[in-house]
Amino acid sequence: MSVKLVKGLLWIALCILTFQLTAQQKSYDFFVGTFEGKVGSKGIYKFKLNSKGEFTSLGLACRTENPSYITFSDDKKYLLSVNLYPDFGPGNLESFRVTKKGLKSMSKTVTDKAPGFVSARGEYVLVANYSGGNTELFKLDANGKLSHSLSKEEHDGRGANTIRQEAPHSHSAWFTPNSNVIISPDLGTNHLWFSDLDPNKDKLKPRKQKKLKMNEGAGPRHLAFHPQHPNWIYVINELDNTISLVTTNSKDKYRLVSSISTLPEKMSSKNNVAAHIYISADGKFLYASNRGESDSLVIYKIDQYSGELSVIGFEDTKGNFPRHFAFSPNEKFIVVANQNSNNLVSYKRDERTGELTFVDKIKAPHPTCILF
Repeated sequence: MSVKLVKGLLWIALCILTFQLTAQQKSYDFFVGTFEGKVGSKGIYKFKLNSKGEFTSLGLACRTENPSYITFSDDKKYLLSVNLYPDFGPGNLESFRVTKKGLKSMSKTVTDKAPGFVSARGEYVLVANYSGGNTELFKLDANGKLSHSLSKEEHDGRGANTIRQEAPHSHSAWFTPNSNVIISPDLGTNHLWFSDLDPNKDKLKPRKQKKLKMNEGAGPRHLAFHPQHPNWIYVINELDNTISLVTTNSKDKYRLVSSISTLPEKMSSKNNVAAHIYISADGKFLYASNRGESDSLVIYKIDQYSGELSVIGFEDTKGNFPRHFAFSPNEKFIVVANQNSNNLVSYKRDERTGELTFVDKIKAPHPTCILF
């Protein structure tokens, strides 16, 4: 072997090692949405998560009132926030340009009552209005300006829980992968609602199968699509603390297949409410949060043939009321937002087993949403 070839191979090996070390040392900035609460939150905050899963506070990113849920535009140039006001009346959808220093407000528009969720794809933005009982459609242009409300999917009916399901309460709104179908879980009516997004008319149109009823008193809140099997949809139900597997066939017919508890055995859903749900990119593990007596993350293994879930274990969130959580972009860590104890908690994730190990925690004022 020539000296020249050996030097070349050594150079390649050095490049690979440098790349691996750089990847291992990667840190991530992220934003946190909040409620004002009693601790005096002032808006959206920014934090850093280092390569060990440890936190650094980067301070207030921008002032805005009750930014309860936040998301990025596809290109991450803009951050979108819904402002849910204490009177649960009409709210706002606000756009911010992401800068090195933080966030710069670009545009604001009025929503229906108590907006609690926002999602975006391309130029379109969806908002779920909890008290309004509907899903609204907006547009975001290339300069970060928001349109007025373009279309609404109105919900009607009520569920079995006379306190929480007395009226429609749209809790989230999701773009389905590779299609224009929109799915909106409504905690109040106890249904998933289906619409088609018509890009020619900027309208939401009810589908032939307008809705799908969940188990009695379930209270659907959020959902997640399986990365490799997008026809497997996992719905987290707030009121009965379950996750339901919903499937769709080639004719776009949705059906409820099965449900599994998010709680440890013998623990009642009377003192708990489920919150958020997420699936690892490899499609092997599903995570969900319980708020209340449990205050935990539940970890499931996903059967790759049937889509059914089996419990791996539970992880204490080291705080109260874990309203939301998110994976770091490399999926090595999970960050939990404990709303009522005003803290963020990080866990290292074993990508082979799905299990979690506590790493760090930091104070955050009434955190409700985490965005990497």
